[in-house]
Parts: sequence; C-alpha cells; structure tokens
Amino acid sequence: MAIVQARGGSKTIPRKNLRLLAGHPLVAYSIASGLAAESVTRLIVSTDDAEIASVCKSYGAEVPFLRPTELAEDATPDLPLFQHALDWLENQQGYYPHLVVQLRPTSPLRPLDLVDRAIATLIASPRSDCVRGVTIPNQNPYKMWRTGEDGFLKPLLSSEFEEPYNMPRQHLPTVYWQTGHIDVIRYETIVKGRSLTGERVLPIMIDPLYWVDIDTEADWTYAEWLINSNRLPIHQPYSSTV
Repeated sequence: MAIVQARGGSKTIPRKNLRLLAGHPLVAYSIASGLAAESVTRLIVSTDDAEIASVCKSYGAEVPFLRPTELAEDATPDLPLFQHALDWLENQQGYYPHLVVQLRPTSPLRPLDLVDRAIATLIASPRSDCVRGVTIPNQNPYKMWRTGEDGFLKPLLSSEFEEPYNMPRQHLPTVYWQTGHIDVIRYETIVKGRSLTGERVLPIMIDPLYWVDIDTEADWTYAEWLINSNRLPIHQPYSSTV
C-alpha cells in the first residue's frame, strides 16, 4: 500500500499540493507514480483538507478519512500520521499492509520503475526494515562546518581522518543524501518499532536528474521546466473529471 501525505497548510507556497504544476496539481504526480506501480495494491492520501481529498479522488486515490488537524501542523513529523492511517485502516476496515510506500508530493518526478524496484529491493532482503531513496550529493559533509560558542568554525563531523576538510574529495568516504522520492517500510517497523526507517535501511539510488524537492518558487519553476521540456520519463497524472 502507498500513502501520499498532503496537508492543506503550506507557508512558503500557499496551497502547494493543489497548485497546478505543468497542468496538474502537485499531489497528482505522486498519485500517478503509485497507481502505475504493479506492486502497489492500494493508494491512500492522508490529508486534513476536504478540497485536497476531492481532487485526489478525481486522480484515482482513495481518501477514506480526513486526518486530524493536530496531525497537520508545520512541525508534525511523518510517523504519527502513518500510525494514524494504519490504525484507522485496521480498526475500520480490518486491513493492514505488509509493506507501506511513502510518496511525498514535494518530490514529484520519479523514474518510471522506481516504486516497483524499491518494493522488490525490500522484499528481496528479509532482514531489512526499510528502503530509502538516496542520491550522491554535490557537497560532502566532511567538508562542512558549524560555529562554536567562541565564534570559530568547527568541523561538522568528527573523523578518523586528519583534517578531512583539506583532503581531496575523492579520498573521502562516499556519502548519500536522502531524497523525498520514496521510502518502502515494513508494517512492523512502523507499528511495533515506532519508526519510519528502523535500523537496517537499504539504499535505492535516484538518478540526480530527477532530484527536485519543491520548497521554494525557484524549485517550482525548475520542476515545471523539467516536465514541460519532456527531458525525463515520468508517469503523467490523469483526472477522471478532465
């Protein structure tokens, strides 16, 4: 089962999930990716907003409940809303999935086979708790800094290397940046482990060309340009009301 989280409030880009991105609401792209995956048997949107619920239904998603407003605040972490969704489905429908796919609307551009590949990766590794989408970042955290109380720069990471911030990048460990494209999590990890990752997390690599995390108007403009230029194969949304 896939869950798309789409709350009504958004400070940086108002009503972000409903705003048209290259002709479709932002949230519709994540719905399209989930519905196109052969391994996904249900796709549910968790939202606190009736208008978002109606639009998501028109794009093929189930919206069996409205999320409580206290689970739709700016500072609300993801785990409680997943716990709420799974608890509601079990209590109201007697349903629980073996795997839960998280598709964040703010990462709308996904390779065509990403969802099925991620699910297959977790199924093939029974000891793993989760599969998480990652990419190789442009910057290495061994070359990042913070400021101490004395105002001087301090290395962000403690390291077994001497002055890693002065070393060639090629000599440093490979690191990965988590993207918002996909997580696949075992039901037990969420319900019993009270976590969205657990401790044994497998990576699934995301082509950096698809890396877009929409948080600003500049991000929005870039994502729309990518879609309109047809540079990347993605699943296009379809609405029953259009």
